[in-house]
Order: sequence, then structure tokens, then C-alpha cells
Amino acid sequence: MNIFQKVSILSAVSAALTLPAFAGVTIASPTVGEAVNTSFTLSANAAYCSSQPVGTMGYSFDSSSTTTTVKGSSINQTISASTGKHTVHVKAWGSSGASCIADVVVNVSTNNTSTSTTSTTSSGGPSIPSTAKAVSALQTLKNWKGKHDAGTPGTATGTMTMTSSPAQSGNARKFYTTFSKYGGERYVTSFSDDFSAKNFVYDGWIFLHNTASSVANLEMDVNQVMENGVTVIFGFQCDHWSGTWDYTANLGTPKAPKDKWLHSKAACDTQKWAQNVWHHVQVSYSRDDSGNVTYSAVWLDGVKQTIGATVNSAFALGWAPTILTNFQIDGATSGSGSSTIYLDNLALYRW
Repeated sequence: MNIFQKVSILSAVSAALTLPAFAGVTIASPTVGEAVNTSFTLSANAAYCSSQPVGTMGYSFDSSSTTTTVKGSSINQTISASTGKHTVHVKAWGSSGASCIADVVVNVSTNNTSTSTTSTTSSGGPSIPSTAKAVSALQTLKNWKGKHDAGTPGTATGTMTMTSSPAQSGNARKFYTTFSKYGGERYVTSFSDDFSAKNFVYDGWIFLHNTASSVANLEMDVNQVMENGVTVIFGFQCDHWSGTWDYTANLGTPKAPKDKWLHSKAACDTQKWAQNVWHHVQVSYSRDDSGNVTYSAVWLDGVKQTIGATVNSAFALGWAPTILTNFQIDGATSGSGSSTIYLDNLALYRW
């Protein structure tokens, strides 16, 4: 085994699994793409979030880090927004700290005269149906946590702050990571507990500070617990050591997993990315009911590279229902080093 290859993709804490009848955030009003007045009714509910009873809900607009909260498991009130197109993020928090979020895009005007459904097809990237559920501005969520990935050697620690510069949305997340001996720091946030979604598009913008020359791998994962309690790991990274885009697979069984990173034929090297500019990363993948994952393609700055690989990636981890995303930064030297990287406009589409 190459010492530069991460040993494992499994180092998260397991949780007892229970399956509530109703989970996640449901938005009754407004509907996607609806034309609304500057004051309109927001109606939503969430009985459970990741198996936890919901006690608080809230909402925010676009990339704002300001969230208005209300007690209880439902929202039914009049809210206001300026004219134009806005994304309303509706959030729910479970009794033990779990968080779930759902988005709805509205067109705000002074005369509500029409309703339209907007397509979320991304220009120069993957095709996304208008019926897809979207959660955007994930970098603004307050439940991000960082931890050294025990599957990497050495040590790593990290801090996170929000910043308006550099930023595309005006609210980017800054990751400052220190490491020794190739250590990696995993940053994670959970945001939903949707069992049924089988198709996903990861869409984010990454800014590499000039300290990024000390970075080896950049990992961008999504993990989903299916209705049977098994976790599917959609692991994906740009690998400096192999110069390829990598993806994860379980070469064993869900109960006796043998997790491994596999190299694709698509080229990627973090140290060849231009520094101090924004890079757009979009990844398209899907799964079946058994946890077999098809990694379809990746777009870097609008340029498509086909992955075209299908592998099993199902793990019986005993997790509570969740969808989460990891953003991991691995060091590139045997000594010590540090890096600064920014993440903005992070969205996940699912259907």
C-alpha cells in the first residue's frame, strides 16, 4: 500500500438507527418557481430530522448567514423579500442537534400574476431535472465540524470561518488546515435525511490560496443512509499522487467492508490547479437499491471528464438517517505545513 494513499474512508462515529415515519423538511408553500409578492406565506413542517424530534425551525435567504428561527416543528407565517429571484432555505433542528434543510426558489415581484417552474439544468455542466430537490449555500450552515481523518497518517487540525472576500456569493467558508506527515482534516456537515433519492449532482466552487501547494488531495463526498439503514458512500477526490480523479468502493460486503480508493482514467492534480482563482467542480453520480454507485462524470471549470465506473459502495455502519457532505484536505509533505482554501456556492441536487 502506498503511504500516500489514504488507508480508509471509514472513521465516523456510528449512531443507533431508527426509522421515523416522517422525516426531513417539507415545504407546502410557496412552490418551486412560484411568483410571489414581496410579502408571502411560508408554510413548512418537519416532524423528525435524522430520527430526532424537531423542536426548532427557521429560514434564511440566498447566501445569508442570518437565520430567523421559530419554536416548534412547523412554520406558517408571512415573510418578506426584495424583488427578484431568491432561494429560501427552510431549516429544522432535531432534539440532539441534527439539522435538515430544504430549498425553494421564488420569483418576487410587486404583482403576483404568474407561476412558473424553473429548470435547474446547469449550463456547461450536468443536466439536472427541474423536479430535483436542491439544497444550496451549504457552506453557510452552522453545523460544520472538523476532525483529523484517522485513515491518513500524521496529524491534522483545522479551523473554519466565514468571509466575504474572496467570495462569489459574499459568504464563503474559509478552511485553514495545519498538518504533519501527510495528515488529512475532514470537514463535514449534515443537512437532510432523504431515503428515496438515487441521483445526485455535487456542485461547488473552490478557491485555492497560494498555500495550496502543500495540499495533496481534495476530497468531496456525499454519504446517504438508505431506508434499509445501510449507508452509501459517494467518495470522490482529486488525487495529486496518482494525478487522477478517484472514487470509493466497497470490495467486501456491507457488514464486512473492505473500503478502497480506486483511480479513474480522468486526469486531476490539485497542484496543477491555478491558485487564487475560483474553480467550479460538478460531479454526477447515482445509486441503486443495493448501494451500487455509478460515477458518471466530473466537470472542472466547465470541462467534462467521463468517469463511467460502477462499484458497490454500501456500508452497514449503523448510522441514523442522514445525508451529509465531507470536504477533506490532505497534506502533501512528510514534514509540517498549512493551507488556506475557500468553498462557496456549494449545492447538492438530488432526485
